[in-house]
Amino acid sequence: MAMTINTSPELWGESAKAFVEEAERNGRRPTPRLSHKREAEIAEFLRRSRDFVFPPKDKK
Repeated sequence: MAMTINTSPELWGESAKAFVEEAERNGRRPTPRLSHKREAEIAEFLRRSRDFVFPPKDKK
C-alpha cells in the first residue's frame, strides 16, 4: 500500500530570516556535557545490560 508523504512548508521572507538567525544563535551556545560521575553510571548500566542473562543461571 502506498502512503503519501507530506512535504514540510518552506519559509520565506521575515520568517526565514528569523529562523536562520535563531539557528545561528543556538549554534553558538555551548553544548551540555555529562559529568564524569554520570558517564560512569551509564557505562556501568550498559555493562550490566550486556551481561544480563534471562532466565538467570542457578548459582549453587
